[in-house]
Formats: sequence, structure tokens, C-alpha cells
Amino acid sequence: MAFVDLNCDLGESFGRYTLGLDDQVIPLITSANVACGMHAGDPVVMAQSVERCVAAGVAIGAHPGYPDLQGFGRRDMNLSAEEAYAFVLYQVSALAGFCQANGAKLHHVKPHGQLYNRAAKDEVLANAIARAVRDFDSDLVLVGLAGSCLIQAGRGLGLRTAGEFFADRNYQPDGSLVPRSQPNAVIANEDEAVARTVEAVKSGIVTASDGSQVAVDFDTICVHGDGPQALAFVNRIRAALSAAGVEIKAI
Repeated sequence: MAFVDLNCDLGESFGRYTLGLDDQVIPLITSANVACGMHAGDPVVMAQSVERCVAAGVAIGAHPGYPDLQGFGRRDMNLSAEEAYAFVLYQVSALAGFCQANGAKLHHVKPHGQLYNRAAKDEVLANAIARAVRDFDSDLVLVGLAGSCLIQAGRGLGLRTAGEFFADRNYQPDGSLVPRSQPNAVIANEDEAVARTVEAVKSGIVTASDGSQVAVDFDTICVHGDGPQALAFVNRIRAALSAAGVEIKAI
């Protein structure tokens, strides 16, 4: 892999509640996924996030989630295809408005949390999301879990897609993420997370939670910016990829 994108989910603060280290993380990444007000964020935070991304030259993406602020979009909702389409279109349109006001263009769409996880396996939901993205702007890149139904749905509708790899998440043998409800969902050992990320970039293989080898075809790596060691971790990922001869740039 000659180059890879480094993305982060952000813009998750709300009102007087601050979440994440957005102002410090943004200069270290190449793509940002900005919460659109339903699972996290609010209009003021959305505006600030877009302004920061524009100033840093970072590609801006919409990060639509389930309409579940209290659950942070991590609880499942049995939305119909019509509802999912409308909720995604609504959120993407909102963030695109802030981009336009700042002289920027929305670059990609990456669903959040359980909407993302369910769309990885649910063809009906995946197609509803992909249709919403296409109908808003067919030039947008649709980001989804590498090898998932969402990637397939996007390609089926003629969208550009980007498979995603998670630097600090464990994988199941079928290539899906270990659910956050399980204790081994997140990789706590920073050395392990960095090493497996570099190996995945070089070989296209990741070791699953049961020890099996899983093929992953991806274009972008997700790093999280809301932990106490977030900045150091992002810097370590960047340094390790550069040392391996991999260029970091937006899709």
C-alpha cells in the first residue's frame, strides 16, 4: 500500500459538555468525520469543527448516526429503510451547509456507531444509507468497514467507497468488529495496536480475536481522539507508518 488515509471521529461535544481533543487531533489526521447532531454534536460544534478542518486542510466527512443522543448512537434501532434514508440525508445535508458556508466541500460520509455496525451486515440498511449519499451528491466517498455490506452497496450504486480499518479495535473471524459490550473490544496495549496496524497496511491481514488470520482490504485507518493517550497514539501511528514507507494522505 503506497498511501493510506488517517481519519478520526470528532465534533462530539454538545452544549457545555466537551468530549475529545479535537483542536489537537485535527492537525494530525488527513480526514475528519464530524458528528451531525443526532448521536452527538450540535450546530455550534458542527460549525467549529468545520472551521478547524478547513484551517488545517483536512478532508471533511459527515458522521451521521442513529437519533439517540443519550445512547451516543451505540444502541440499535430497528429503523425502516425509509427512516434510515431520511435520517442520513438530513444529517449529511446539515453538515454540507456548514462546509458551503466556509468555502469548503463535503468529501465523504461515514456512518457512526451501531448504524455503521449494522449496515456492515444488513443489506437493506446499507442500501438505504448508500442511496441517501448518492442522492445528495454522487461524488461523495462512502466509508464503511472493509469488506462489508455497506461497501458493496455503495459500489453497487456507483459511489466511490473507502474500506476502513480500526487501529485500536479487535476483529472477529468474519471481519467484523468485536462488539463494545465485550471486554476485549478495544486494544488497550498501544504497542500492539501500532504493530498490528502497520502489519495490516503491509500485508492486508489482521489477527482476529480467536487467533485466525483475516484479510482486510482498506483505504483508511480510524484512530480515536477521545482517550487520555489519544494524541500520543496518533503520533505513534503516523511515525510507524512513515517508517514503513507509507504516505499518509486523504483519499
